[in-house]
Amino acid sequence: MTREEILGGLEKAVVSGNKALAVKDANSALHAGIKALDAIDHGLIKGMTIVGDKYATHEIFLPQVLLAADAMYGALDVLLPHLPVESAKKRIGVTIGVIEGDVHDIGKNLVKTMLTAGGFSVTDLGRDVPIDNFIQKTKEKDASVVAMSTLMTPTMDGMKQVIDGLVESGLRMKVKTIIGGAPCSQEFAEDIGSDFFGMNAQEAVEKLKGAF
Repeated sequence: MTREEILGGLEKAVVSGNKALAVKDANSALHAGIKALDAIDHGLIKGMTIVGDKYATHEIFLPQVLLAADAMYGALDVLLPHLPVESAKKRIGVTIGVIEGDVHDIGKNLVKTMLTAGGFSVTDLGRDVPIDNFIQKTKEKDASVVAMSTLMTPTMDGMKQVIDGLVESGLRMKVKTIIGGAPCSQEFAEDIGSDFFGMNAQEAVEKLKGAF
């Protein structure tokens, strides 16, 4: 198989949500001498971008997105250990989680998937995450981004508490913050001092990519 065929195969495997094929094509890429970073950038990311676009325009729905994400992660398990040390170091660290009091994590999972596909190194804190956990993990992982979501109005204040905690701990100047979720807005982001508001996963990744 040619380089183009292998990379195209990776892209199609992600779009179709075929994990077994994605893993097979990831191994084929390595055996063919294709750099792991090229396979990720020109295969997996291209596939996830197509999936994200189709989801945004309602051409596909959540089950297909989750299958695509599973296929992408399967291929990443093969490719990431073969990244050059320098490339691995350059990956921008993100801590992401759903604010304490909320257990809705579908949106957060989509953003996590798109960020991973976009080359970020993501630490997923999960859902119903205590305020202090965001601060501690961001410091521990030396992350450059804190991403928070909620679908519930009563928990929105937790986002401000995280940002206040970043200020108090001296981390705020070192990290970008982004919030998202149905009750959030650009106005709310500005009110609490967040750098960004993401309307959806696509927008969140685009804004963060533009910040670095």
